[in-house]
Amino acid sequence: MPDSIPADSVGLVSPQTLHIDSPIILEGGKSLPAYDLVFETYGQLNQDASNAILICHALSGDHHVAGYYTMEDKRPGWWDNVIGPGKAIDTNQFFVVCLNNLGGCKGSTGPTSINPETNTPYGPDFPIITVNDWVKSQAVLADNLNIHQWVAVVGGSLGGMQAMQWAISLPERLKHVIMIAAAPKLSAQNIAFNEVARTAIKGDPDFHEGYYASHDTLPRKGLGLARMLGHITYLSDEAMGEKFGRELRHGSINYGFDVEFQIESYLRYQSETFAEQFDANTYLLMTKALDYFDPASDFQDDLTKAVSEIQAKCLVISFTTDWRFSPERSQEIVNALLSANKDVTYAEIEANQGHDAFLFPIPRYHDILNAYMKKIASEVTSP
Repeated sequence: MPDSIPADSVGLVSPQTLHIDSPIILEGGKSLPAYDLVFETYGQLNQDASNAILICHALSGDHHVAGYYTMEDKRPGWWDNVIGPGKAIDTNQFFVVCLNNLGGCKGSTGPTSINPETNTPYGPDFPIITVNDWVKSQAVLADNLNIHQWVAVVGGSLGGMQAMQWAISLPERLKHVIMIAAAPKLSAQNIAFNEVARTAIKGDPDFHEGYYASHDTLPRKGLGLARMLGHITYLSDEAMGEKFGRELRHGSINYGFDVEFQIESYLRYQSETFAEQFDANTYLLMTKALDYFDPASDFQDDLTKAVSEIQAKCLVISFTTDWRFSPERSQEIVNALLSANKDVTYAEIEANQGHDAFLFPIPRYHDILNAYMKKIASEVTSP
C-alpha cells in the first residue's frame, strides 16, 4: 500500500466496460451473440489518434496493467514498472489500452458470465477461444475507441503471441510490434505441461465436468496444482535457488510429508491464492489458446511466409534463463522476419528470473525498451 501515489504512476484508475451487441464469429465455428470487454486506459489520445498503444496480457493476466484502484491497494497493476509518466511506455506521450481478453474471468465475457440461453453461467459451454479471436475482438475495441492504427502492439509471453498475430492478421493497423519472451508456436513439451495442468483441474472431484458453479463449489485443489506446475516453469532453477535454496521453514527436518522447505510453502501459498482469484474453466481456455497458436499453419507451415505481409517494425526480446520460451524460439521469429526482409531489432537479455523476467525491472531490458519507445515517441504528436 503506497503512502502516496508515486510521481511516476498513472495514479488511481478505473476499469471501463464496452458492450458489443453484434455477434462475433469465432475461429472454432461457434459465435457469441453479444459480449463485454473490460479495459483500462492511461494517458490521453492525441488529436489524430496516432499515439495509441495496445498491451496484450499473458495467460493469467488481465486489464489492470498499471496504477492503483484505491489507496489501500497492496500493489499496482502487473506491468506498472514499464507504464507511467516518464517510464518506458510513457503515458505523457502515449495513450495506453489494455483489456481483459474475451474468455477471461476479470469482467470480459467468459465462462463465469451468464449464458443468455440458460440464464446460468456458461461454465464449460463457453466456446473455445483462439489468439485470432482475441485479435478480432481487440480490433472491435479499437474501432469503438476511434483508433484505426496502433502506434505499437506490445505483449509478453502469450501477450507476445497476440502481438505477433496482430502484425500478421491486420498488418495495416499497427506501426510497431513488440514481442517479448514469446514463441512462434508451442513445443511438444509446452503442450504437455498444459495438458498436465488441465488434467489436474478436470480430475478434481469438485470440477463436476466444469459445472462447479451450479454445485456451489470450486476445483481448488486441481487449479492449485495447475498453478504450482505453471509457476515452476515460469521460474529458472537459478532464481528458485537464490530465493529459496534448500531453506527449511523451521530449521530442521521432520521426516514427514508436511511442508518443510520454503519452496514448498511458497508453492502452496501461490496455489491457494490463485485458486481463489482465477476461474478454472478460463484456465482451460487460455491454455488451449496457447496450444492452438501456430500462425505458420495457414501458410504451409512456413513461418517466413506467415510474416511476409507484416508492415510493422519489430522488436523481439528474449531472456537467457527462460526455458519455457527459450531465446531459440525468439530467434526463430527473428530469422523468419529477416528472411522476409522485415525491419527487426533483437535483444537477448542476461537475466536469472526465467520466463517471468519480462515482468521485472531488469536494467538492460528497460534500457532497450526505453530506447525503442523513445524512437516511437518521436513519430507521434504529443496529446
